[in-house]
Amino acid sequence: MHNKTPLSTPLGLIALLAMACPTWAETDNASVIAATEHITLGPRPLFLVQDMDEQTQHSRELKSRLLNCAAQRGDWQRTDFSIAHRGAPLQFPEHTKEAYIAGAQMGAGILECDVTFTADKELVCRHSQCDLHATTNILATNLAQKCSVPPEFDQNGELTNASAVQCCTSDITLAEFKTLKGKMEGADTEARSLEAYMNGTPNWRTDLYAQRGTLMTHAESIELFKAMGVKMTPELKAPSVAMPFDGMSQADYAQKLVDEYRAANVAPSDVYPQSFELEDVRYWIEHTPEFGKQAVYLDDRYDEEGFDHANPDTWEPSMQALADEGVTIIAPPLWMLLASNPDADESGSRIVPSVYAERAKQAGLDIIAWSFERSGPLSKDGQWYHRTTDDVIDSDGDKLLTLDVLARDVGVMGLFSDWPATVTFYNNCMNVGT
Repeated sequence: MHNKTPLSTPLGLIALLAMACPTWAETDNASVIAATEHITLGPRPLFLVQDMDEQTQHSRELKSRLLNCAAQRGDWQRTDFSIAHRGAPLQFPEHTKEAYIAGAQMGAGILECDVTFTADKELVCRHSQCDLHATTNILATNLAQKCSVPPEFDQNGELTNASAVQCCTSDITLAEFKTLKGKMEGADTEARSLEAYMNGTPNWRTDLYAQRGTLMTHAESIELFKAMGVKMTPELKAPSVAMPFDGMSQADYAQKLVDEYRAANVAPSDVYPQSFELEDVRYWIEHTPEFGKQAVYLDDRYDEEGFDHANPDTWEPSMQALADEGVTIIAPPLWMLLASNPDADESGSRIVPSVYAERAKQAGLDIIAWSFERSGPLSKDGQWYHRTTDDVIDSDGDKLLTLDVLARDVGVMGLFSDWPATVTFYNNCMNVGT
């Protein structure tokens, strides 16, 4: 009897084809990645341009130029000036594969993974170590009882501790983390049921794209970003647990972030590591200089007692001192870079650079601002990201005026945005910035 070789059988041929051909999932994923090369901006940029006022020569000229650009251009180009803040969280669940793909498709040249760690010390993308209760479906799963502060209920089944619930990545393992789904950020801290608690999306955002939210490890985000051809700006999030954590020190944590880029063979010039902790930036400058030379110091000193962003005498360290120790990029909230000029005449601008912005440039520091389109409608006063110009803005069209001053007068090298299409549109039309 002749013995057939494995490949001479139908099953053998099928196995060979399976090894030689990509799966449908792989093909679909490759098509999605290829689609992000074709930049699409959607209706929002034009909507904002139409909302601009024409009170001054500056606003009239800017509106006219942007309208003409919208009418004449269609070949939108990716730009490093447009930085996807958490992906595209104005409408997509933050730090999910879907949000990152949306950010890239809207022309962001740099994407952000906020980096924290799980109970088994694996790095994952989350804005905070302890935000799972507000950004994922963890409370609807059996993992809820592993939370640092799990939900509690009275004898009638009503939620009793909505304001205290807290779930952290360090409460669960990586395997458990990967079973969760991302949702739009938000929680109703006065809710009496889990369903109501989880239905906390601000009404000026949307749940339209929240039906699918794929969580990612830091390493997975690197591979996705590489495939889409974008640069990367990981933020080392401050731990909410005591460090060292299970033997991992803060220095180990900072090093682990860089090591994952090295393992993936990412060029250091394509990575902008960030931290609010100056010690982390100093660590990268000293121990990983190829990454540290473009590390980003996120400035939140506005929370420190005695700090006044308009008074250089209160800044410690000073801009020059930061530059002297090797810091090259500083990143404050955008309001710290701007001041209002309510007495501007018809030929002037009602938004001008702040003293903070001027001193940073004088010291030779590059500037990145955060975060554009993070606030609700500007028709409502008191929006945090526009607090220094609140008295001279009154519509969403004023976001483009703000963007113009940041780009042309302040000279920022890039701008984090919750909806990168708007920044990409501006940069393509005005040819200002990176």
